[in-house]
Amino acid sequence: MPYESIFNDEEWNLLVGLPQSVVTAASAAEQNSGRRTLVEGEAGLEAIADGRANGSPLVEAVAKELVSRLGGDPDLGEEPEVVVPEDPADAISGCLIRAGQAMALLVTKADDGDAGAYRHWLVTIAERVVEAAPSGVMGFGDQVSDSEQDFVRQLSLVVKD
Repeated sequence: MPYESIFNDEEWNLLVGLPQSVVTAASAAEQNSGRRTLVEGEAGLEAIADGRANGSPLVEAVAKELVSRLGGDPDLGEEPEVVVPEDPADAISGCLIRAGQAMALLVTKADDGDAGAYRHWLVTIAERVVEAAPSGVMGFGDQVSDSEQDFVRQLSLVVKD
């Protein structure tokens, strides 16, 4: 389905950019070492790339477009660009605001199946990022910190997944 006929450029860019925003926000939910941030970024890119075989035409189109834009295809062994926001709280709140905007858009312009698949995909991306590298001292401790769990919960509430 040509989504260009359904969404204008601004709307399409919102849908395509949001998964990367989820990766950045999920990683920013807990202060990380450079190595841990890289591991989380790789997990996020893999979760995004997995969307290319999601079964939802919308998710597949968004994932293909985003992997193309990012230039980091994990299937080709390419490394993702690590995005470290200057203000983690702003990255998280901005992501949640954009997620709400995307959900309002999908209610009016997408069928229920595509909208549901997109919502679930976003939450799956966040879960894979926060589960990618253990929290705690020297990798020992809770797998997912309270702040990471809180971000995933907030995102789930916003997208109603």
